[in-house]
Amino acid sequence: MGLSGLDIFKKLPKTNCKECNFPTCLAFAMKLAAGQASLDDCPYVTDEVRAELAEASAPPIRGVTVGVGDEAFKVGEELVLFRHEKTFFNPAVLSVVISDEEDDAKVDELLKQVNECEHERVGVILKVGAVTVKSASGDAGKFKALIEKVKGATKKPLILISEDVDVMKAGLEAAGDIRPLIYAATEANADAMGALAKEKDLPLAVKADDLDKLAALSDKLTGMGVKDLVLDPAPRQAGQTFKDLVAIRRAALNAKFTAFGFPTITFPCEETDDELYETALAGMYICKYSGIVNLSHAEAWRMYPLLVLGLNIYTDPQRPMAVDSKFYEIGAPDENSPVLVTTNFSLTYFIVSGEIEGSKIPAWLGVVDVDGQSVLTAWAAGKFVPEAIAKFINTSGIADKVKHRKLVIPGYVAQISGELEEELPDWEIVIGTREAADIPAFLRQLSS
Repeated sequence: MGLSGLDIFKKLPKTNCKECNFPTCLAFAMKLAAGQASLDDCPYVTDEVRAELAEASAPPIRGVTVGVGDEAFKVGEELVLFRHEKTFFNPAVLSVVISDEEDDAKVDELLKQVNECEHERVGVILKVGAVTVKSASGDAGKFKALIEKVKGATKKPLILISEDVDVMKAGLEAAGDIRPLIYAATEANADAMGALAKEKDLPLAVKADDLDKLAALSDKLTGMGVKDLVLDPAPRQAGQTFKDLVAIRRAALNAKFTAFGFPTITFPCEETDDELYETALAGMYICKYSGIVNLSHAEAWRMYPLLVLGLNIYTDPQRPMAVDSKFYEIGAPDENSPVLVTTNFSLTYFIVSGEIEGSKIPAWLGVVDVDGQSVLTAWAAGKFVPEAIAKFINTSGIADKVKHRKLVIPGYVAQISGELEEELPDWEIVIGTREAADIPAFLRQLSS
C-alpha cells in the first residue's frame, strides 16, 4: 500500500525551499502521494529516504526505454491528464513500419525517408524516433535479413513485430544488443513471449482487442516478472482506439489501476488506407495519449506537422522556450557587419534571425538571457534593461569581432537608448524596427 502524504512529509527535509516548485514540503508530499510530482524535484532528500520512498514516488505510468545510446527513447512517466496541470514529459515517438513482404526498392525508400527526416524548430531537432520491422511473411529468415538491413542503415531504435515466438527469437539474434521493443504478447502466446522478454530483459508490447483482456494480460506478465510493458488496446478502429487510450490514461492516473500503468502504442497505419486520414489519426493519438505512433511512411509533408504538434504538446507550459544567450552569426558576418540585440525567447529569436537571413545581409545577432521572455515582457519585468544588455555586450567578445561600434536595439524599447549609451559609452545605440517584418528594409538602409 502506498504511503500517505503525511507519511512522506515526515521523511522530507522540511526546508520549504520551494525549489521543487511547491510552496511547502507538505504540499510537495501531498502531490508526491497523488502521483503528481517526482521525488527527483526535491534537491535535498537523502539517498536513504529516496530508497524508502522509491515505490511511493514512482510515476503511475512506468517509464519504458527502447534502444541504446543517443538514439534511445523513453515513453511513459506521465503524471497528469492535462498538460496545464503540470506538464507532459516524454514526447510521443513516431515510428515507420517496414514489412518483410515489401520489395527492396520500397524498403530503401522508407529507410531513406527515416534518415533524412530531420527538422529544426525553435532550436530543437525533430526526427523519426524509431523503425518498426514487421514479420508479415512469417518467415524467420526474411525477418532476420530485414532486421540486419535496417540495423545497418540506421541507428534508430527498433520495434520488432511477430506473434510467432520462434520468428521473434530469430529476429532478436539479428538485432543483437540494441534493446528493441518486441511486439506482441497476446492471449495465445503470453507465456512464451513473456518468458522471452524476461530472459532477454527487453520491453514487451501487450496486445488485446478489448480493455478487460488487456488488463488481464498486463497483470499476468507483470506477475511473471516482466516489468517494462507497452499497451496496445488494438481495436484498429479510430473512434474506439481514441476511447481506449483515454480510458487507459484515466485508469492509471485517477484510479491508480496498476494494470494500465504503462505507456501505449498505436497503429494509425493499420486503421485506414487514406494517407491524409492516417496523418490526422496520428495527430489525434499524439494528443491523447499514445507513447508510440506507427506510420506507413515518413514523407516531409506528413512528418513536419506531426513532429511540431508533438513538440508543442510536450513543451512545459510553465517554462518559456529559450535559446542560448550568445552572439549568433547570421549569414557569415564579418568585422563590418551590423550588430543587433534581442532576447532569448525562442520565438523572438527565430523570427528575428529569419528576417535577418531573408535580408541577405550578414549580421551579428546578440541574444540576452531574460529567462525566455519576449522583448516587451522582459523590459517590463526589469530584465531587458540597459545594465543587463551592457553586461552582455561587454562579456560577449563582440567588440573584438567588429570594427564599428553601432548596436541596434529593438524599436519597442527605444526609451532605454539614452541609459544604454551611458552604460556603453563607446557604442552608438541605433533604434531598430518595432516589427520583425521591417528588419530587411532597415538593414539594407543601415548598410547603404
